[in-house]
Amino acid sequence: MRSAFALLLGLVAAGGELRGQTNLSVPSMPVIPSVPNGAGPPKKYMERFPERASLEPAFSIPVSPMGFSIPGTSYLLRQQQLVSLDFIDEKRLLFSFHVASGLQERSADEDQEREQRIHATVVDIASGKAGPEAEWNIADRRRYLWMLNNGHFLVRTADGLNEGDAELKSKEYLRWPGRLMWIEMDPEQQYIVANSVEAGSEESTTNTASIAPVAQPVKDGRQAETKSVLTIRTVRRESGEVVRTTKAPWTSQTSDWPMNSQGYVERLHEKKGMHWRLNVVPYGGNKGWALGEADSTCPPQYSFVTDTVLLISRCDPQEGWRLKASKTVGLATLWETTIGSNTMWPLVVTARNGLRVARETLVLKRSAEKYTDGVRIDDVQGQMVRVFDAETGKVVMEATVAPIYDGGGNVAISPSGRRVAILKGNAIQVYELPAPTVSAGEHK
Repeated sequence: MRSAFALLLGLVAAGGELRGQTNLSVPSMPVIPSVPNGAGPPKKYMERFPERASLEPAFSIPVSPMGFSIPGTSYLLRQQQLVSLDFIDEKRLLFSFHVASGLQERSADEDQEREQRIHATVVDIASGKAGPEAEWNIADRRRYLWMLNNGHFLVRTADGLNEGDAELKSKEYLRWPGRLMWIEMDPEQQYIVANSVEAGSEESTTNTASIAPVAQPVKDGRQAETKSVLTIRTVRRESGEVVRTTKAPWTSQTSDWPMNSQGYVERLHEKKGMHWRLNVVPYGGNKGWALGEADSTCPPQYSFVTDTVLLISRCDPQEGWRLKASKTVGLATLWETTIGSNTMWPLVVTARNGLRVARETLVLKRSAEKYTDGVRIDDVQGQMVRVFDAETGKVVMEATVAPIYDGGGNVAISPSGRRVAILKGNAIQVYELPAPTVSAGEHK
């Protein structure tokens, strides 16, 4: 399950470095706050950008014959999803990608909302041969595909979701009023949280609790009416039953709502200082419970690896930037490691069995908090991925990824965690990994 987090850009051919477009900046991106007075400077670890992959690929599959071409530079630092590389099973990949239209570059906001045509094909790993093909029209450049645990997948349409299979045959799955923007699923895929922009009032139809705190617009001392609202539905995936509906003004919402089978996690920050709390909010709107707390000089970023294991990154005031995996029951720490302060926009991909996790980041030339005016293309060294044993935190491989896709979709892990696929240049590189570490008890 792939997630993109505000927890957590080809411009280049494979192995190249970023050049040009120094005027392109992202002033609205989150900037890591400076350390509060009295906390003392944290230890700084600068991520080393690897020169090459730590393993040799077992298979290299050319993708130019499938119609793929490396995109231009207009998408960089905009977190658009132009590709999606996914394992159907251990032997087959589903590779889908943006088909260039030849249109001129637009502003970041306009480009994000532009429709794109996606070409999809099933690829046999051993032979490299392309199988069934399909084309989809996607209303924008946000994430459009989610793999299911049975080898099927969900693809986003303008007003809902279709379900597809390994032959790329699809059927209507779920539909709602308005425009579907994004979804999230828990690791067990029992629930879907679907977010649509719809016309109507902001009154909740099922439950009055808000999934995310949102500033309400005020006019003449009263709540101003809005023409479009964000409608958030929690849906049981098997039955399609909507168990909760909430509404909020359509503003700059994100898809950063990590969730497991019990509920979603909200991040709360004390008004002063650097103390943060993580709480579970149940899907039914009942009273939630505390999941954990931490001191961090930046907003902690988190993602579920399995239903009971949470991956958290934070900026410790003394130890520097840290990455930790912990149990959600008992909050026992499985492992913790140092991560580079010169990284941003992490993307997390996990194996379906939860035994392997890949963490992909952009590597900057300086520590992230130095970029108070936003990050430009010239500030980025490149993109890298590191694959961990989820049980122990042992790094089993690392690799550079070029061209850069800051919106993700260029890294996949097989269901068993024994294979990793990376889109590099005009080829898909597939790496064979040793068996993952499993404890004596049940991992999940």
